[in-house]
Amino acid sequence: MDVSNFDYDLPSELIAQEPLPNRGDSRLLLLDRKNHKIEHSYFRSLGTYLKTGDTLVFNDTRVIPARLIGQRRDSGGKIEVVLLKKLEQNKNRCTWEVLLKPGRRARPGKELVFGDGRLRAAVVESTEEGGRILSFHYEGIFEEVLAQLGTLPLPPYIKKQLKDSERYQTVYSRLEGSVAAPTAGLHFTPEKLETLRDMGINTVFITLHVGLGTFRPVKVQQVEEHKMHEEYYSVSPETAALLNKCLEQNSRIIAVGTTSCRVLETIRRKEGFIPGSGWTGIFIYPGYKFQAIDGLLTNFHLPRSTLIMLVSAFGGRDLVMRAYQEAVENRYRFYSFGDAMLIL
Repeated sequence: MDVSNFDYDLPSELIAQEPLPNRGDSRLLLLDRKNHKIEHSYFRSLGTYLKTGDTLVFNDTRVIPARLIGQRRDSGGKIEVVLLKKLEQNKNRCTWEVLLKPGRRARPGKELVFGDGRLRAAVVESTEEGGRILSFHYEGIFEEVLAQLGTLPLPPYIKKQLKDSERYQTVYSRLEGSVAAPTAGLHFTPEKLETLRDMGINTVFITLHVGLGTFRPVKVQQVEEHKMHEEYYSVSPETAALLNKCLEQNSRIIAVGTTSCRVLETIRRKEGFIPGSGWTGIFIYPGYKFQAIDGLLTNFHLPRSTLIMLVSAFGGRDLVMRAYQEAVENRYRFYSFGDAMLIL
């Protein structure tokens, strides 16, 4: 399957550069898989398309201040580091896989300094994807040092500075570990969640820490040749029990975001949903047979990305690409701070 099947033209002015003043004011495109219909609405009307007994599954990960600006110790040259995946942590030392730029001179053995020197790092090795492995040294607690020196790593297509960093966190974010937000959840407010619960809609939470794949483009021409990244997930026994109850009652399970979808498809077995934690590298593209979800709430994704491939697998490629074209024609807002799509 050629990657070009997931390409589309997007005017740059439709890439949302900042969140709307109110989270719930986004537009909502409804995609009806059964009847191949597309409907245009607003996120505040989400409850109109749900019914009593439906279960929404949210990813409660929280974005860490993973972007660090430092200097090369030998030359003083500026360097930018984005933490991607923690590999090891001991007292006063931890090792991370990172993206780094400029990377040409960041060879193994080079030393980096951040802030007032409270945080230092040595380049250990290069990765196959062009990143680096860094060994950090510090005094105190790494998370506290990072909170003082780091900033949120907004996607490269967002050029504006974010005034309130909490707008790149979901209102239910809880467990720190991601380098990008599960953006389908950014539309929800505490009031919206309460309203849905009052309607008889169930809400449950899983965790998937968004990592390297968010920043890795699909470089191969054939979709099947792409190697998916792995991300850490966790599902409690209580959540798995609630999901299994949905199966028993034949009620709908709706994933809020592609991250929730990937976790649910990872833990679904013949006997039901299996709780636990681990790493998932599941790659979902057209031809995949879904076992876990009945609906998907998601944002509009980049062309040729693994995310639009997942959405196309669930909604049908032709219908999804037609929906994207209509979204462009109707001037929807795209990507992280953009509008939403509900596929049922």
